Amino acid sequence: MAAGCCGVKKQKLSSSPPSGSGGGGGASSSSHCSGESQCRAGELGLGGAGTRLNGLGGLTGGGSGSGCTLSPPEGCGGGGGIALSPPPSCGVGTLLSTPAAAASSSPCSSSAAPSSSPGSRKMVVSAEMCCFCFDVLYCHLYGYQQPRTPRFTNEPYPLFVTWKIGRDKRLRGCIGTFSAMNLHSGLREYTLTSALKDSRFPPMTRDELPRLFCSVSLLTNFEDVCDYLDWEVGVHGIRIEFINEKGSKRTATYLPEVAKEQGWDHIQTIDSLLRKGGYKAPITNEFRKTIKLTRYRSEKMTLSYAEYLAHRQHHHFQNGIGHPLPPYNHYS
Repeated sequence: MAAGCCGVKKQKLSSSPPSGSGGGGGASSSSHCSGESQCRAGELGLGGAGTRLNGLGGLTGGGSGSGCTLSPPEGCGGGGGIALSPPPSCGVGTLLSTPAAAASSSPCSSSAAPSSSPGSRKMVVSAEMCCFCFDVLYCHLYGYQQPRTPRFTNEPYPLFVTWKIGRDKRLRGCIGTFSAMNLHSGLREYTLTSALKDSRFPPMTRDELPRLFCSVSLLTNFEDVCDYLDWEVGVHGIRIEFINEKGSKRTATYLPEVAKEQGWDHIQTIDSLLRKGGYKAPITNEFRKTIKLTRYRSEKMTLSYAEYLAHRQHHHFQNGIGHPLPPYNHYS
């Protein structure tokens, strides 16, 4: 399934429903994305499969919720009938787990024992993945043949592609999926989906390329937990499932960096997710205890357009790129 990711304005959180709002407005709503880099997926009903999430604020098909929301396939609003399937900048780090390992995690796991030992393996995400995303977008905007198959791994992962723009790195588009996709086809698809079909923004243009930043996030280590507080701010992304005041099942998610960037604690994050998921009634501690929570981690890589050009100048054609290098322009 697909999801989206984006930045939102700092929010004043409250357990009471916001006055005059029911989860946000359309794509033009100012609460969807300000300059903050925040990835989260919001409201959607559970049931079928194949959902797309627009990561940082809003449904891909229009609809409700600000911030990254889980959304139905394009053209749909926030209606029901969608199932969540729990299941790259030039650095090395740790591989937390593969989607296959995540699928085998047992319910109600404890935070005391991580499912993998950090530091044991290199990260899967890489600068080349961000370069590939830039290649795909550049070729599309200039009418070149799409780049050939890249050389990085084609293992399946849940993934997000996020675009930001300008010195203040304002969100420009973010959509991804919680269903594991082969990275070659998944990054190709969500590069264009996040750049051209995020309902909160107009499609990207050639003039914007020099000011863009591309982030690729690979989601790992999905674990169901019994306690809604059993996750760590700045380490885990969380996905919640709850029953709203109308009796409908809803789900919402924040990527790992969101709570830390917003300065939220556990309760503020949970309450914000509930609001983004469309819950309008007063939020009590008893209601929070009814939430089903899944925590996960991510590997994230970010590359600017200038870094992309520098990388390509050193590795032109190495990864199947078959178009002229784009002209370099400093953004103002």
